Amino acid sequence: MHVPDGFIDAPVSLAAGVAAAGAVAVSLRGARRELDERTAPLAGLVAAFIFAVQMLNFPVAAGTSGHLLGGALAAILVGPYTGVLCVSVVLLMQGLLFADGGLTALGVNIVTMGVVTVVVAYAVFRGLVRLLPDTRRSVTVAAFAGALLSVPAAAAFFTLLYALGGTTDVPVAKVFGAMVGVHVLIGIGEAVITAATVGAVIAVRPDLVHGARGLSAPLKLRVGGELVDAPGSAAVPAAARSTKPVWITGLVAALALAGIVSFYASSSPDGLEKVAADKGIDQKVTEHAAADSPLADYSVKDVSDARLSGGLAGVIGVGATVVVGTGVFWTVRRRRSADLTAASTAVPAA
Repeated sequence: MHVPDGFIDAPVSLAAGVAAAGAVAVSLRGARRELDERTAPLAGLVAAFIFAVQMLNFPVAAGTSGHLLGGALAAILVGPYTGVLCVSVVLLMQGLLFADGGLTALGVNIVTMGVVTVVVAYAVFRGLVRLLPDTRRSVTVAAFAGALLSVPAAAAFFTLLYALGGTTDVPVAKVFGAMVGVHVLIGIGEAVITAATVGAVIAVRPDLVHGARGLSAPLKLRVGGELVDAPGSAAVPAAARSTKPVWITGLVAALALAGIVSFYASSSPDGLEKVAADKGIDQKVTEHAAADSPLADYSVKDVSDARLSGGLAGVIGVGATVVVGTGVFWTVRRRRSADLTAASTAVPAA
């Protein structure tokens, strides 16, 4: 659902940019409360993983594909404020390096794909977690529902922006029906990917899942009809356990997805591209400012082999995203540490 330059006029794009900048500023402050020494590097990994999975377009209807938006996954794994930053980093890397998503539309994309998806998904997720039994399975179910609803919500918000500043004269009702209809199908794929990923992390390290805090009880085994703690499951406190195995596993998975599996992704246009072509809202699209980038369209310039070119571009994208993302989140984490140090050393007024 990367909106290119030319879909939305300049005033609305500018307003969206201001809103996006405000959301990022609020998220930078809120992320200080969410990030700690263990989760700061993992947040960068989450951004890189979202980048990789977004390269895996999956078919949803005849001639149409979809891809992960990632807001729900990021919010549940690392927290809603950090989640907004994760998606924003991904969109920035895609826009600057790969000419994916317009640069003048960057604010539109951050608000639509980042803020809206995170807010809707996390609100649904937290509401269901409170209603469902206090189990890990409930977290996975809630993650599925939140992700499912976040995608058509983003599609509806895009339609709102189109109604306010669309550059073509297409009835809003037609755009709304087409966008929400196809993105409900894409939402199913988003929900499956989100639930599977959250469930996999919960199975090995529930203490690292922001949305599963408080569910990090020792793993239980049924022995002789009774539940007992699994051997060694409570030997090391969660806070003292290394995150390196999870980080390495996640990075290898992201590199494999972007570098190898992405070659087999659907080549059909995604939901927004298909609707834009069918309804004619792409008539005034303009060339991307980074169209001459050596990585434009997720291929490496002057590498003729399509498989190698796309794979190298994916690996470079994952590497750049994890480096930039980790740098951002470590900076936020250090700022929090500095704030805590200043607060602890402050002398109360007499």
